[in-house]
Amino acid sequence: MKQAMTSYIRSLARTEYKQTEKGNMTLFAVNVCRWRHLVAFSSLALTLTAAPAMASDGPSPSSFIPSPPGLAAKSWVLMDAKSGRVLVEHDGDERVPPASLTKMMTAYIAESEIESGNMSADDEVRISKEAWQTGGSRMFVKVNSNVPVKDLMQGIVVQSGNDATVAMAEHIAGSQSSFADLMNEHARQMGLQNTHFMNPTGLPDPEHYSSAHDMAIIARHIINDFPDHYSLYAEKYFTWNGIKQPNRNLLLWRDKTVDGLKTGHTDEAGYCLVASAQQSDTRLIAAVMGTSSEEARSQETQKLLSYGFRYFQTQKVYDAGQELTRARVWGGTQDEGSFGVANDVYLTASRQNEAGLSNRININGDLQAPIQAGQQYGTVQIVQNDEVIDEQPLVALQDVEQGGLFKRLWDGLLKFVQGLF
Repeated sequence: MKQAMTSYIRSLARTEYKQTEKGNMTLFAVNVCRWRHLVAFSSLALTLTAAPAMASDGPSPSSFIPSPPGLAAKSWVLMDAKSGRVLVEHDGDERVPPASLTKMMTAYIAESEIESGNMSADDEVRISKEAWQTGGSRMFVKVNSNVPVKDLMQGIVVQSGNDATVAMAEHIAGSQSSFADLMNEHARQMGLQNTHFMNPTGLPDPEHYSSAHDMAIIARHIINDFPDHYSLYAEKYFTWNGIKQPNRNLLLWRDKTVDGLKTGHTDEAGYCLVASAQQSDTRLIAAVMGTSSEEARSQETQKLLSYGFRYFQTQKVYDAGQELTRARVWGGTQDEGSFGVANDVYLTASRQNEAGLSNRININGDLQAPIQAGQQYGTVQIVQNDEVIDEQPLVALQDVEQGGLFKRLWDGLLKFVQGLF
């Protein structure tokens, strides 16, 4: 094992430049002296593999893991919460009715309004007759009463109350239709390709649809964008107006690693569930659409999460601020600049495959001073079997000031001469 790891590290340590189609310089692997970040890859090389999205038909040729379980569901997706990569899926982009999973977007917008200061969790919301008389699952708010935003949030997320959801939409946007426009704008910003909202509740409408993939993306935004609010999705009960109602996500009782998110059901949609769970540094999101019963959606989602944690794991590849390479800077007070990643970088990949990982550093052409710390000057790609499985911005870790006139002229001459060969 030690000999194999040493051989692997040496294979990574070759330095090769390649001119890309855009004229950028690409540094394959790293300079032999960059042992610091090679260590991170060496620890992953024997344990991790790429995990490209794959359908239930079978694993890719390079994978040693079994096919994902055959789920009794219309469509489903298993996503890595940190990177957003789809690990496995079946018809994940198929447009289907999302039912009350819609309320994840409603809750996300409410959380966004709170975080931006447009409203407070303690604000009082007047309950209209339209909200009060909305059918389906209910929080049982009273018409013309005032309910704090924070209580409506529990009514939306825990009880799946349509009355609470309509009241929140009216409070934020004035009407359900205006709020639906806001929902669709957020969907566009999230990059949702197969989602269109007509109302905040998920009650049936022919033009109201989403997909397992898009629902998983919304869940990921809820988890990552507003972590201080996320504990709401793990609450098992909420009592309002003397009525105690349980969260319909049965996995909150069955699996201590599950801490959210939302259920949904209509006759058209079937029984749906988006659930998230965390084990150590690995957080997964499972979106399962169109099962036959409340019990079935719980069991099928549990199968998918169990498969994910058995065969995939998340490890940190780079630390925030870690130098990955030094590159020539022309016309500066220094001849080289330091470049790396601004944030911690995690990779979720298969536990089973021993195929090696490498990195590919792409620098955006010739670097000319001044160089500003924190500014992006290229990309870092994590590669396996010639497939890019993750990409991060390559940023300057320190400033490089512009040099004096003589230094700029000298570097210009050197650059000209270098271009002749």
